[in-house]
Amino acid sequence: MTEEELNKAIAPARYTLNILAGKWNLKILAVLCSYNDIRYNELKRKVYGITGTMLNQSLKELIENGIVQRVQYNEVPSRVEYSLTRTGLELIPIYEQLVLWGENHLGRKCEH
Repeated sequence: MTEEELNKAIAPARYTLNILAGKWNLKILAVLCSYNDIRYNELKRKVYGITGTMLNQSLKELIENGIVQRVQYNEVPSRVEYSLTRTGLELIPIYEQLVLWGENHLGRKCEH
């Protein structure tokens, strides 16, 4: 297999892992999996340790990738809610499998 063929073969997995690999993305996705929709301040409270800047940046990236949607309601005061898109909901079983695999293998040394 050539390098180009190998890169093409792993490109979909690399894309998925890049979305999940953002420092805060897994934590954000874990919280969003637990809520149909959540307001910004509540999300910030649930993602322990994240700054407002990092939350904004991570949400922007997840929105651009079609994983999260942002809905702003024309109310006073304004209300903004975040939730997983259909594409984001498709990540839930992948996330659950990653957690399961990790639980089964955490602390084990690589077997040859």
